[in-house]
Amino acid sequence: MYRQNHYYPSAANFAPYQYDFPANANMNNVNPQFSEHSRQQTINGQATWTEGGAITKCGIPWSTNQYMTVAVGTNSSYPCGRMLKVRNPATGREILVKVVDETPGYAQNQINLHRKAFEALGVNPQQGIMNVEITPVHDFTQQKWGKYLMDIAKTAYPLYRIDESNFIDKTQISPEQTRETYEYVLQSSQDRFTVQGAVLYNPKNDWVLSFAMSEK
Repeated sequence: MYRQNHYYPSAANFAPYQYDFPANANMNNVNPQFSEHSRQQTINGQATWTEGGAITKCGIPWSTNQYMTVAVGTNSSYPCGRMLKVRNPATGREILVKVVDETPGYAQNQINLHRKAFEALGVNPQQGIMNVEITPVHDFTQQKWGKYLMDIAKTAYPLYRIDESNFIDKTQISPEQTRETYEYVLQSSQDRFTVQGAVLYNPKNDWVLSFAMSEK
């Protein structure tokens, strides 16, 4: 049963359409931490890998975000929960990882990825280390499809505000089909719950092919 939901998106009778991303979106019911516009600065650095552990400095499990997680140096400016875009210039692959732990002795431009995140950048763990480009994702809404699904969640649950947003994964099904999945934590004065949204789109022209949203 959906909570005071005046509109709930359905894939039934859904026709593909092109999504025009707004330049100035209405973010009135989004937690302020997701509406700050900070300059993104990319730094060149190095990444190692780890299998993680049961306990983290941030209290966030390594399994969060489908194991797309990372530890940073003790004195790093990247706080717990910060999303980082990590790109391997050698393969062109990039991922979004969440800061969940600390690694003593690491500099600002050194990170320790979970093994699955390391492999997702196209490198065999036996290599041990790789050169990467690191960009902090200060504003979640700058991820355009995350913003698209966030707008749907806001419309579906007008009496709730969005307290947390998390990128889950991105899958290229074919050259004309890519699926992205996000999670949103919704909060009211009496209730708090999580919804997961997924959008299937054509990356060549930004045509939305389908979308779905469900409560967890």
